[in-house]
Amino acid sequence: MKKIAVLGGGESGVGAAVLAKVKGMEVWLSDMGTIAQKYKDTLQENGIDWEEGHHTESKILDADEIVKSPGIPLTAPIIVKAQSKNIPIISEIEFAGRYTDAKMVCITGSNGKTTTTMLTYHILKNAGVNVGLAGNVGKSLALQVAKEHHDVYVVELSSFQLDNMYEFKANVAVLLNITPDHLDRYDHKMENYAAAKFRIMRNQTKDDAFIYWQDDPIIAAQLRQVETEARLFPFSARETPESAAFMRDGRLEFNVEGDSWEISADELSLRGLHNIYNSMAAGISASLLDIRKDDIRKSLMDFEAVEHRLEYVRTLRGVRYINDSKATNVNSTWYALESMKSKVVLVLGGKDKGNDYSEIEEFVRDKVKAIVCLGVDNRKLHDFFRDKVAVMEDAGSMAECVAKCEALASEGDTVLLSPCCASFDLFKSYEDRGSQFKQCVNELK
Repeated sequence: MKKIAVLGGGESGVGAAVLAKVKGMEVWLSDMGTIAQKYKDTLQENGIDWEEGHHTESKILDADEIVKSPGIPLTAPIIVKAQSKNIPIISEIEFAGRYTDAKMVCITGSNGKTTTTMLTYHILKNAGVNVGLAGNVGKSLALQVAKEHHDVYVVELSSFQLDNMYEFKANVAVLLNITPDHLDRYDHKMENYAAAKFRIMRNQTKDDAFIYWQDDPIIAAQLRQVETEARLFPFSARETPESAAFMRDGRLEFNVEGDSWEISADELSLRGLHNIYNSMAAGISASLLDIRKDDIRKSLMDFEAVEHRLEYVRTLRGVRYINDSKATNVNSTWYALESMKSKVVLVLGGKDKGNDYSEIEEFVRDKVKAIVCLGVDNRKLHDFFRDKVAVMEDAGSMAECVAKCEALASEGDTVLLSPCCASFDLFKSYEDRGSQFKQCVNELK
């Protein structure tokens, strides 16, 4: 009987453990932290042995293969020891892909991947496709492969998930953009991070498709170094001979394998330049899966925005409050500020991942009247922005932050939580940060 060790007891790891059990393997799951009760219940229900708070090395290093959750770095001591023993280490996505013949629409990028994944899923589901949602959103791919059946999966993939994928293949691969993010995980080298993102093309054949943002210089440079048989479908802000989607006179125009259609940007449910690109990527993906253009157009018009991504909260005394907690890097905040039409009270701060704030400097000078720094250590923010904005204040909690924002904002302004940083210094996650923001805003009188 094959022995599988699963490292990490979250959505990804527990899904992999269940799939291994269903396939008749001997499974051991180990997590250095605490496993949430709902995942403990799933492990118990499926008769899977597990531990938390430590790793029993003898059991892990006795495995024939290790499935590693994406949050565990390759430098973790247990991973280093497993590698020294030549134990194969794979991702949950790689593991799940072995046991399904469903088509895979896989989406990655530094920004916009959750929105594009959800939008693509929305289009396919509304068109009547038997589709599953997996990866960074929805249930884990492995759990769905173990317990359900879908003809197509739409999978959001981070660079961490792509790191340990080897034989897995995306039938449709989407690369939205590459901007500096998680560089601490990639030796602070942009080329390493870009190479990780390009693993989404791995194993693609002439029958497969690669959709990408044509105007991204990092993608363009990396693509020149890659040999692929996949069919290429670029999208762009402007028309080029090879563009599968582009903008012209306020309309998104699509031309996918000779099938042409269009939609006005004003008809899209999602606003802002970044969402035009997201809509292009989702529209091309759906066209390649032979979804009717009228169905695609309708779904682009009625899709509801992803929670914590430029999410409208409320308007109070003429001030709009927007929750963009999912903006955990500078480029995400660039897109948020690009979409703002009023003066902004901007909330920044959290765990800095080696950010270069110069990318948003012009927008801050032009649109931001005040910054509230929400974090444990805000020195880097003060050093960069102190001479670029009239007012800067600090807050140590969300309640204090929202109170200061309310005091600084005037009628017609927007209070924008778009932090540029990870959330882990003060919050459990970006979801926790966004939820606390919404709660505090809704409690304002």
